[in-house]
Amino acid sequence: MPDIRHRVGIAAPRHRVYETLATKEGLTDFWTAHVEGDSVVGRTLSFFFTSPNPAAVMEVVELSPEERVQWRCVEGPPEWVGTTVTFALKDTAGETVVLFTHADWREPIEFMHHCSTRWATFLIGLRSGLEGGAFTAFPDDTKVSSSWR
Repeated sequence: MPDIRHRVGIAAPRHRVYETLATKEGLTDFWTAHVEGDSVVGRTLSFFFTSPNPAAVMEVVELSPEERVQWRCVEGPPEWVGTTVTFALKDTAGETVVLFTHADWREPIEFMHHCSTRWATFLIGLRSGLEGGAFTAFPDDTKVSSSWR
């Protein structure tokens, strides 16, 4: 099965990167301004973008402090349901490296290409926000297409 993979180095302590990815408050800075649910293993987080319904609902699979955050998509685009999203963290040369994987896509369709670009822009926004610039969570995110958000 194909995966989306990205690597981003962030000049911020690993605990700050982890807290941004592992908490509802941090996720509203990083991904979308509207997040509901509980960031607790076994519970779900709902992510809202343009609709009153969640665009994706993720079960929290793993929260290993300063090491790893992992979700499994349980509701959302059919191509996402059953996929996993993982943020693995490590220290390298004075920065925190985020190894991002959106795994288990059934096939590399055009929507996967779009999502890869979107994930990359959100990860660059994560770096920007944690390094003292601006976060670029939805709705202040970088637009990559007029046909898909």
